[in-house]
Amino acid sequence: MEIKEGIFRGILITTGRISGKEHSVELRGVKFREKIYFSRHKPDSDWFKNAIKNQKVIILYQNSKHSGIAKVVTDEVLNQKISGLKYPGEERANENRVSLEITLCE
Repeated sequence: MEIKEGIFRGILITTGRISGKEHSVELRGVKFREKIYFSRHKPDSDWFKNAIKNQKVIILYQNSKHSGIAKVVTDEVLNQKISGLKYPGEERANENRVSLEITLCE
């Protein structure tokens, strides 16, 4: 199933930067302009560090599997836009966040 524009819940699978094993985490993501974004307020989570070390990731969404390549978003305007889309009307949309941008391979 195609991931539609907007907010969704999915499972991000990364490769452990130390163990080399699959690491899965359920996250709220955003699809915006044909890219997938996952964000958090600090870059200290395993999934974030893993995706930086090994950029090949998998997203599971409604029983479908999507392969992609992740990179850190360095554009602060884009980071703010993603936060606003991810947390519409919520105060935390204004927090500084770090984001991963995933380009799907299919």
